[in-house]
Amino acid sequence: MPNVMIRVKENGNLLFYIAKKDQEEEIRTVECDSDSEWGGEIELTDGSRYYIDPMTPRPTFPTTLRFKRL
Repeated sequence: MPNVMIRVKENGNLLFYIAKKDQEEEIRTVECDSDSEWGGEIELTDGSRYYIDPMTPRPTFPTTLRFKRL
């Protein structure tokens, strides 16, 4: 379960960064993406998928969270 830094890019999209792998990709989709809940299955622009238990309320970005690789 890697620690992932998520931040908002200038264009408003979320950026997913794993420092140990030096992997940086935009988030394509988030299963639950509202002000009241955020998380679930995350798909990146390179097609890889990760999971985090949905959290309430939506976190403020930038933040570091632990994800599971699917």
